[in-house]
Amino acid sequence: MSRLFNACVTDNVEVTRDYYRLTLSPLDKIRMPEPGNFFMLSIANGYDPLLKRPFSVHRCMGNNFQILYRTVGKGTALLRKKKPGDVIEVIGPLGNAFPVRKDMKNIILVAGGLGIAPIFALAERLISPPRTLQKRGTKRGLKKKDHGNRKPLLFYGARTRDELLCINELSSIGIDAIISTDDGSMGYKGTIVTVLKRYFTHHSSLITHHCLFACGPGPMLKAFSEMAEKKKLKGYAALEQNMACGLGTCLGCTVLTKAGYKRVCKEGPVFPLGDIVWE
Repeated sequence: MSRLFNACVTDNVEVTRDYYRLTLSPLDKIRMPEPGNFFMLSIANGYDPLLKRPFSVHRCMGNNFQILYRTVGKGTALLRKKKPGDVIEVIGPLGNAFPVRKDMKNIILVAGGLGIAPIFALAERLISPPRTLQKRGTKRGLKKKDHGNRKPLLFYGARTRDELLCINELSSIGIDAIISTDDGSMGYKGTIVTVLKRYFTHHSSLITHHCLFACGPGPMLKAFSEMAEKKKLKGYAALEQNMACGLGTCLGCTVLTKAGYKRVCKEGPVFPLGDIVWE
């Protein structure tokens, strides 16, 4: 089963200012992605821009999958112009998935900004694992018979309320996220890491039993990892990184870990919290 395939655009809608949700329907049979995986999308049919762009899996719906993106440059500006019926060349799914295990209890999910994309996918999978995984199983994925319904606690932060995504969708799957915004326009005022620290302060007797999963900007993940290390908590972070090939050959997305440099696209994007050497 090839990881290079064409997909048809079925929907491409603005969810809030400058943020869009793209739904793609593969034209070939593909391996369905796990939460934490990503796809490389060709933005144009020609050579400008030349390189594909990486996008985390946000949601799987039947045979279709969705990504969330923000228009920040030429590539994403072209992507927002894609209409239903347009065909996009895709590589994936790529990277590793969030390694949720049967023995993990009291799962906490933390998202910052667009980091909600893979965190939402993980939340939805935890609550309602697909039957196909129960039948075939996966080495790193989830099995319905192992996990059943495990409702995670989700902390979600953004700069303003206008940059909070998927709030209604989270509610529809039974999750009321704990929200923070930098400007205080919705939820708690301040960073989501600060809110999480307060939570652990008030639940100090339980913190050793939590397992954490996070995705967001580098500064957020750094602060989050430092907090987790001080409290001796285990968990995983999905890194947001610029990529050129997405296949591990160009070495353009390497990060320093305690075991040396590793490729985010190949050994990641999900890493144990204590592995990354934050600058």
